[in-house]
Amino acid sequence: MNRTESDHVKNREKVIIRTSIVGILANIALASFKAVIGILSKSIAVTLDAVNNLSDALSSVITIIGTKLAGKEPDKKHPLGYGRIEYMTALVVAGIVLYAGITSFVESVKKIFHPEKPDYLFISIVIIAAAIVVKLVLGAYVKKKGKEVNSASLIASGSDASFDAILSASVLASALIYLMSGISLEAYVGVVISGFIIKSGIEMMIDTLNDILGKRTDKELALAIKKTICEDPDVHGAYDLILYNYGPEKDYGSVHVEVDDTLTAKDIDALDRRLQACVYKKHGIALTGISIYAVNTKNDISAGIKKSVAEKVMSHDYSLQFHGFYADIEAKSMIFDVVISFDYDRHAALQELREEIHHIYPEYTIYITPDVDITE
Repeated sequence: MNRTESDHVKNREKVIIRTSIVGILANIALASFKAVIGILSKSIAVTLDAVNNLSDALSSVITIIGTKLAGKEPDKKHPLGYGRIEYMTALVVAGIVLYAGITSFVESVKKIFHPEKPDYLFISIVIIAAAIVVKLVLGAYVKKKGKEVNSASLIASGSDASFDAILSASVLASALIYLMSGISLEAYVGVVISGFIIKSGIEMMIDTLNDILGKRTDKELALAIKKTICEDPDVHGAYDLILYNYGPEKDYGSVHVEVDDTLTAKDIDALDRRLQACVYKKHGIALTGISIYAVNTKNDISAGIKKSVAEKVMSHDYSLQFHGFYADIEAKSMIFDVVISFDYDRHAALQELREEIHHIYPEYTIYITPDVDITE
């Protein structure tokens, strides 16, 4: 990691920690006020809203811990760093939110069967209304900072804060309805709030698990990277791009490129370095592996074979892409890759292609590499 990258990582860490501290202080203050109001007014809805703010504060604490751990320098045991710890801490946060939601739901249901009449004071209404404004401002601020530093945790926290403002508004509405009509909706509002908290926890957990398991490469990003690679005059095509994520701002990739079979090792080495530098500068992706497909340039026979094989392969619906073709006329062998759709049986498709191409070129040994539909 060079000095510029190191400075960027440190600045990102500072922004996340500073923003999280703001969130912690705001949520603790809100939780304290709401807890007092909830206890004095015997309002389950206000009390649960306070618990929600407290869980938000705890989430911010865990985000700080995760960010600090994820920022550790790579070592012998973890040569690609500790970036994925951020995903693990996000999973813990999701668990906390889910637990808070389930607990709130249980308590709200109890209040439906054993209701208590709330007793609101004017100051209670004022504090709840002020809390709504604070949450809206906090949500916008945290989400903005999260987008600036590409922090999924901050973006999620910002969205959650904005959503909390809506929940607090429902609490305020139930309080006003009670004061005007004497009808208590406390417990029912509590059930609704807990339902939204549970939903938020489940969604956070699913998103984090997807990050840990590995998500499908963003198609627009993949196309942009391939376009950048193909802008090099020595490259005929870019295929099989795979991106690996080891935490926020820690993206690596590998790719196959087609080049003339006349290029020397020196030429390929220079090409490799050019592509790595260009892709990292434009997209922030470190290409750790660039494999080469040789393109026949020494005879016209191979061009004719390639054309007929490509037509046969692409005549099937399961064939999404044909590339990496090379024919050795003297050795009577050919090799190529086919991207096969997930909607079809890969083994059956390969067997069919081998038989059809062998029928056209019975004297050739045929090697087909099946590729998965990652970005196509």
